Amino acid sequence: MDLEALKYPVGKWSKPTDYQSGEIKKWIEEIRDFPAAFCDLLEALPESSFSFRYRPEGWTLRQLAHHVVDSHMNAYIRHKLAYTESEPTITPYKENLWADLADVQTVPVRNSLQLLRDLHLRWTVFLNSIEADAYTRGFYHPEHKRVISLQESIGMYAWHCRHHLAHAQLAIQNPH
Repeated sequence: MDLEALKYPVGKWSKPTDYQSGEIKKWIEEIRDFPAAFCDLLEALPESSFSFRYRPEGWTLRQLAHHVVDSHMNAYIRHKLAYTESEPTITPYKENLWADLADVQTVPVRNSLQLLRDLHLRWTVFLNSIEADAYTRGFYHPEHKRVISLQESIGMYAWHCRHHLAHAQLAIQNPH
């Protein structure tokens, strides 16, 4: 595989031009189902496997597992803010710096996997409670300099789930 295929094994996120309620519900189901697939894959691994990388100079499985939780916690909070406020400005975070912090290096992966399960349960209950006309509500992302709607963000995070599940699979099949 070339480096681009290793970076984006399911392809890059592509924002739809139109959103259908059935598609949004499918994305919410993907977000709901992600922890089972991701956790089943990682929980079966010996501790030594968490140093595997999915590509040269990419994150380790340990960093990947903790990143998914960090990212999805931010998404959950951003979604709740967008639903309860009028286009709030969110605070971006530096995911590459977060991936090198002490908690990522020392906290067992199993702790993040349990947090992922619990987080996705709450997140999907929340997302399924939203009325369809509220999916157009959004938050302002200062790095992108635009409002991102809930429907776009839900789609992006369903992609994010597929994206990082594929990274984990690559790291296990062909560690770098």
